[in-house]
Amino acid sequence: MLYYLCLSSHGYGHASRQASILSEVYKLRPDWRFIVSSFVDIDFLNLAFWGLPIEHRRIKWDVGMIQSDALQVNNSSTLNSIHNLEKGMSKQISLEAKWINSQNSEVIIISDIPPSAARLAEELGAKLIWIGNFGWDDIYSPIGGEFENYAKSLSKQYSKGDLLLRCPFSMQMDWQIPEKEVGLTYSKPRKLPPQFHQRLDQSLEPLVMIGFGGLGFRFEYDLLDKWPNYNFIMAKPSNSTYISSCPNLIYLPEAVRVIDVLPFCFRLIGKPGYSTFCEAISQEVGLHIVKRDDFAESEFLIRGLKQYAHYKILEKDDLLSGNWQLDENLIEPLDDVIDKDGALAAAKEIIIHAMK
Repeated sequence: MLYYLCLSSHGYGHASRQASILSEVYKLRPDWRFIVSSFVDIDFLNLAFWGLPIEHRRIKWDVGMIQSDALQVNNSSTLNSIHNLEKGMSKQISLEAKWINSQNSEVIIISDIPPSAARLAEELGAKLIWIGNFGWDDIYSPIGGEFENYAKSLSKQYSKGDLLLRCPFSMQMDWQIPEKEVGLTYSKPRKLPPQFHQRLDQSLEPLVMIGFGGLGFRFEYDLLDKWPNYNFIMAKPSNSTYISSCPNLIYLPEAVRVIDVLPFCFRLIGKPGYSTFCEAISQEVGLHIVKRDDFAESEFLIRGLKQYAHYKILEKDDLLSGNWQLDENLIEPLDDVIDKDGALAAAKEIIIHAMK
C-alpha cells in the first residue's frame, strides 16, 4: 500500500500532527510505503519524521495564509498566492497522478488539509481521508469578499472525501461525509543529547519554552532581563543577526524538537496553535498564550485551551512589554480529561479504511 500524504505548506503544525500519526501507522504496517508530499522546509520535515522511512515529493498543495510572522496575516498576498498556485494546479495534479500510477501499487490519499487532494484522489480513483481540526473553507469564509466565494468551492472539494478524522479544537468542517473524532495527536519525546540534557537538569531556575512556530516572532531580548529567576528555551533564529547571548536564554540544538524539551519545562509562551496545545497538554505544561484576532481557528483553539489546559491569556502588548505573568497562578481548566491517544486512534482508522 502506498500511503500518500498531501501535507499543508502552511506552518509546521500540520507536519507535527502527521508525523505523530504516520509513526503509529508505521508501527502497525511496516510493509507500507510512505510518501510525504509538501513544500514545508525539508529540514523541519526530516526532524519531525526522523526515524521513519518516508520519501519526499516536493509539491505545494495549498497556500493557507501568508504571514509576516506568527501573529500577523496578509490577506492580499494570500489571494495573489492562491491565484498563482491555481494556475498550475491541474498540470501538477496530472503529473503527480501519473507518477503515483507508475508505482504500481494500491494507494490511499491522506490530506492535512489541502483541498486539492480531492482532485488528486479523483484522478487516481483512490480513497481519500481528511485529517485536521479545520478546513481552509472555515478559515477563508469569515474574511468575506473573494475569500468567501473561494471558500464555497473548497467546501465542495472537501465533500468528496471518504472520511474525516476530526481532531480536537475543531472548527465546523461541515462537509457531510463520514467522520470519526480522535484525541490529542502528538509525538513522544525523544532522548536529548547528553550534554544538553545535563544542562537542563542542572538549571536551578524554572525552564520556560518560548515557541511561536515555524515563522517565529521577533521581540527584544532584553525583556528576558525582567525575569532573571527563569531560564528560557527557544529555537535559534535563522538570521544570525538576532542571536543573543542573554545569560538566561538557552537555544534548542538543531536535532531537538519542542516536544523533546517540554517534560523539563514549567511553562510555555506562544501563540494559539494546534500542535503546541496538544504537546503542552500531553506533558502537563502551563500555557501563556498571546491572543490573535485575525485567524478564525484561534477562537476554537482558545475554547479548547480553557477546557483542557492550565493557562494564561496574554495580549500582544503584554508580550512586547515583557508582562508575561510567569509569577502568577494559572487558570484551571474547565475539564482536564481529554483522550491522549489520538495518533494511534487515527492510525487504526486509516488502516481499517485502506483495507476495505
